[in-house]
Amino acid sequence: MKYLSRTVWILSAVSLLTDAASEMLYPVMPVYLKKIGFSILLIGILEGLAEATAGLSKGYFGKRSDISGRRVPFVQMGYALSAISKPMMAFFTFPFWIFFVRTIDRFGKGIRTGARDAMLSDATTAENKGKVFGFHRSMDTLGAVIGPLLALIYLHFYPENYTTLFAIAFLPGLLAVAASFFLREEKVTPAATTPIRISFFSFFRYWKESPTAYRKLVLGLLVFTLFNSSDVFLLLKAKESGLQDTTIIGIYIFYNLVYAVMAFPMGILADKVGLKTVFITGLFIFAIVYAGMSFNTGIYGFIGLFALYGVYAAATEGISKAWISNICETKDTATAIGSYTGWQSICTMLASSLTGFIWYQWNGITAFLCTAAISILVACYMITLPSPDERI
Repeated sequence: MKYLSRTVWILSAVSLLTDAASEMLYPVMPVYLKKIGFSILLIGILEGLAEATAGLSKGYFGKRSDISGRRVPFVQMGYALSAISKPMMAFFTFPFWIFFVRTIDRFGKGIRTGARDAMLSDATTAENKGKVFGFHRSMDTLGAVIGPLLALIYLHFYPENYTTLFAIAFLPGLLAVAASFFLREEKVTPAATTPIRISFFSFFRYWKESPTAYRKLVLGLLVFTLFNSSDVFLLLKAKESGLQDTTIIGIYIFYNLVYAVMAFPMGILADKVGLKTVFITGLFIFAIVYAGMSFNTGIYGFIGLFALYGVYAAATEGISKAWISNICETKDTATAIGSYTGWQSICTMLASSLTGFIWYQWNGITAFLCTAAISILVACYMITLPSPDERI
């Protein structure tokens, strides 16, 4: 596995540790916030603001990374901000400070994402993009398995002791920051030799400057995102079907485990049969999952559907970034991926609202079937796009 270079291994390990820290807190965050006085509405506003901060800043910092020709400082700063936010959540309990700390965490994600993905792209060849991005997703998602498991074990012995759990989550975050200092800066030609002022919403401008193939691909991805609501709706469906909370958390961990196990093999397969082929297959699997969710009520059905959902995630998340990196200029890789995730964040915010509206106005079955239908249409649209492998 020579294509898994030192840089790829370090970035993957850093992502694993950071995701373990973040996902350790994910199951308890709503409970903790309610305990310190947050209403459901305030929790929703908090999460929306935090995710918007992460998404909208990715394009800006991706552009800054490309212009400066530097990657490592953005990666280190991004992971450092996310790490220090973990213990701060336990000590600052006033709403204003909670908003501030949560925003710092997501701001860190915005700073690092474009530069990190550009480093992954720069560390490999076009023929191995799927393997590298797939391996990174496997390691990252493995952290999403380890984190909740550690949280469940800890809370089993120390129920509701959330303050200590926040402090424990700081440790893997700190290890991630330490590991990032082993990264070496590759020589990247700066996009500009003189200082350039960049708007925070610079990803709007890149859309006009980007290659036609990029715009066509991202258009399809964003339409899909607009109907791909939060996983909370899938968990809500399981809850409405009578499953216990512990069972639902267990199924969610199982989904992440399937995702982690399958992401690397999917990357290998994508390099053999084509990124486009694997990605479109993932969309059809997604449609099957949502159509199945519409009518399933049994625990074994949910286990099977969440397993398929893990396969879908493995076939699309890393593959989409590999696809983008293959059709944009090397000097614009961080900008291209950062801009896509910036637009994606806007659509993600709208997606959950749209699904919630359909669910409220009609029912959950209608919401899931609409999502399944749109995903099939997007898959058909993607079939008409040129393969990224043909443009290498």
